[in-house]
Amino acid sequence: MQRIEQRLEKILYASRWLLAPIYLGLSLALILLSIKFFQEAFHFFPIILSTTESDMVLVILSLVDMSLVGGLIIMVMLSGYENFVSRIDIEEGAEKLSWLGKLDSGSLKQKVAASIVAISSIHLLQKFMNAEHIANDKLMWYVILHITFVLSAIGMAWVDKMNRH
Repeated sequence: MQRIEQRLEKILYASRWLLAPIYLGLSLALILLSIKFFQEAFHFFPIILSTTESDMVLVILSLVDMSLVGGLIIMVMLSGYENFVSRIDIEEGAEKLSWLGKLDSGSLKQKVAASIVAISSIHLLQKFMNAEHIANDKLMWYVILHITFVLSAIGMAWVDKMNRH
């Protein structure tokens, strides 16, 4: 019976490698996001002199939004791989991200929540800058959704702090 249990445990432990292709898929998502980023930037360059300041700010906010999403993908991809699959061994002297190997799943959740709040903030700012084209009730739902993200992030941080004490 104990032999069956040991085999089952080994199979369960080895199944963590099923996450590796998912993290690899996130790197493909990062490539797609990069393509979209440069498509947006190149689309804007020819009309930069004839655009309004508010339209320019909206495009810049969109680019910042995409860069935050890209950072979120990197953070989830690398720390998720390290936390759940295998340690990433980087040779001595090679460039290494300062947070790599230091984010446990609780810290990762907090950073993801903070990133989502930041992304939501930029999205909400874009909506406010373009408010004359959006119905008030729709704008209200954007604000409610953003407040929900903020409260969720605060709640997760509070629960994590309680668990550490």
